[in-house]
Parts: sequence; C-alpha cells; structure tokens
Amino acid sequence: MRVGFIGLGSQGAPMAQRIVAAGYRTTLWARRPESLAPFADTTARVAESPTELARASDLVCLCVGNDADVRAVLTGEHGVLAGTSAGGIIAVHSTIHPDTCRDLADIAGAQNVSLIDAAVSGGALAAAEGRLLVMAGGPADILRRCRPVFETYANPIVHLGDTGSGHVTKLLNNLLFTANLATAASVLTLGQQLGVEPARLGEVISHGSANSFALDRLLTGSLESIATTAGHTLRKDIQLVADLATAAEATTGIALSAADATLALMGHQR
Repeated sequence: MRVGFIGLGSQGAPMAQRIVAAGYRTTLWARRPESLAPFADTTARVAESPTELARASDLVCLCVGNDADVRAVLTGEHGVLAGTSAGGIIAVHSTIHPDTCRDLADIAGAQNVSLIDAAVSGGALAAAEGRLLVMAGGPADILRRCRPVFETYANPIVHLGDTGSGHVTKLLNNLLFTANLATAASVLTLGQQLGVEPARLGEVISHGSANSFALDRLLTGSLESIATTAGHTLRKDIQLVADLATAAEATTGIALSAADATLALMGHQR
C-alpha cells in the first residue's frame, strides 16, 4: 500500500517516520517546508500539493489541526479528493466534530473513495514508540486494509462502529481526562493543606485505586504547563462534547462540570 501523510506536527511527524521506517512507499506534503526537514535523509517523497500526494497514494492519512483544516486539505483547490482514485482511502487522525467526518465521508463516497475516522491518543512519545491508541470508525473491511499501516505506530487499534464513532470516543476520553485534572489538582491541594506534601501524596495515590493519567501529568508537570501546551485543544474538545450532548439532548452529568472547572483553572474557559 502506498501511503500519503499530511500533518507533520509533534504527533504526526513520528507517525509518518514510523510508516517510512516500516518500508512503505510514503509521500508527504506540508504547508511549512521546515516540517519536512526531518525526512530529508529518508526514502519519503515530497509532493507539491495534496492533489499530487493523493495521486501517488492508496491511503492518505491526515493529522492536521481542526475541522477547517481537514476540510481545506480534502476539498479545497488542489485538495486530496481532487487526486484520489476510486477505491482510495482517507484516514482522519485529527480530532474533529464527528458530523464533519460523516459529511466528508459522504463527499468522498460520491467519488467511490472511503473515508474513515481514526482518532489517536497518546502523544508524540507513544507515536515514536509505536504504541498510540487508534479509535476507529467506519466500515470494518476498510479498517482491515488500513490496519497494517496503523500498526506501524499504534497498539491497540479499536474499531468502535460506524464513521464518526472514533471521534465521539476520543472526545469522551478527553472529557474524562480534563475532568480528572481538576479533581486530582484539588486533592493534591487539599492534602497540602492537611499537612501531606503533594509529591508524596501523589506517590501513594499513583500506586492505589485512585491513580489516573491526569494525576501522573500533574506530578510530572503542573496545571499551568498543561494549560500552555494543551489548554486550547482541551477547550476545543470539551466544546465539541458539549455541542454533541446538546444536539442529542443527552445528560453529561458531573463530567462536563468538572471539565469546565479544569478549563477555568487553566484560564481557557468555554
């Protein structure tokens, strides 16, 4: 399978590097030439446009920033869909609104191109070590064709159901992570007020039933550092979850309230 990759950021770059290292014929495109520099000594080819990349690819993976970026890269002038042949596959790794993914899948399907959502979680280190989590939505047979490529950078790869379900799952994961940040931070603060040093309290909790990834992030960094690196993204994702819940008339319970508390603490209120 020939693979095209667009979105060579902190997470996308190591994903693409794993694909190239696995021996796949890989074509890259980036808005910023400096993003291509780490691939100068590899076998990866560089396309002049997303259309050119698509013409050289059986599977195109997207790991760009947001809904508008995904739409522009796919449907814009010189976009991916202008160069994708019938039978081609597009995998959207970006975290976007599930309805955006479903709409784009319909647009792609009109020209006999399959589009699946393949949201990822784990960060740059997990990508570099081949242990990203992929949350996939779409036809099982299409995911089966993509799986060998995904396995170069991901384990596990979980099929959640129809197109869009992968992104719903990713957003719910991020909702719980964000909510857990506020509760973990408040417990560490309470412990300090009660005379237990936060690092020592965290050491105990990390070996107990209350352990969480959010707690680990707070112990190795701080809420302020998380706000700097991920505050904007978490705010976007929590807003998407809130919009989905409102549209479905679903009950969010305390998770959304706790997540909103985290965003407020980070200075990224919805």
